Amino acid sequence: MANDRKRLVSLFDEMDEAARVSLLDFAEYLYQRGRVAQQSVEPIKHEPLDHPRPRNENVINAIRRLRASYFMLNTDPLLNETSSLMAQFMLQGRDAEAVIDDLEAVFAKHYDSYLQS
Repeated sequence: MANDRKRLVSLFDEMDEAARVSLLDFAEYLYQRGRVAQQSVEPIKHEPLDHPRPRNENVINAIRRLRASYFMLNTDPLLNETSSLMAQFMLQGRDAEAVIDDLEAVFAKHYDSYLQS
């Protein structure tokens, strides 16, 4: 611990003013994050942004809109379902409106799971 402190002070002394401010800001952030974790505060659950569905939207733009609307979701679990729906549209000729309806349902389902976690 003493060596870490000496190294940190040495690095701090070598920094310009802007770097020192950044380091102090980051240290404050880490300190606050640790305090919040110790308090076992419930994480904030974000609501989706309101990006209305435009007329004649294509499937790719719908996925982009939904990812922007549901920014808080981890997209990895969504990948399989969205890829499957995209394939139904591209390879099987499924109607774009129906695919977009299903995409909206998939994102809503994952959002419900997010709220339950």
